[in-house]
Amino acid sequence: MLLVRCKNCGTEIASSKKPQCCGCSNQMIVSEDTVSAKDLSSVVMVNHIHGVEETSLSKEEVEWQEKRKRRKVKRLDFEVR
Repeated sequence: MLLVRCKNCGTEIASSKKPQCCGCSNQMIVSEDTVSAKDLSSVVMVNHIHGVEETSLSKEEVEWQEKRKRRKVKRLDFEVR
């Protein structure tokens, strides 16, 4: 996750999966872990957290999913006639 500030307009943009633009003449664009602009010297990286995954599930839901993934499948024996 990136937090980037444009020196021209002072806009801070947090990265996400969708590309976001500051809208000034520098046209700074932040998308996931990439930053682009016309003049990169007027761009400041405020915060860079590497390896943090954003999940839409809560901790309890993730634990439940992990338990479910590790469960054994019961096999039924049927008689063949």
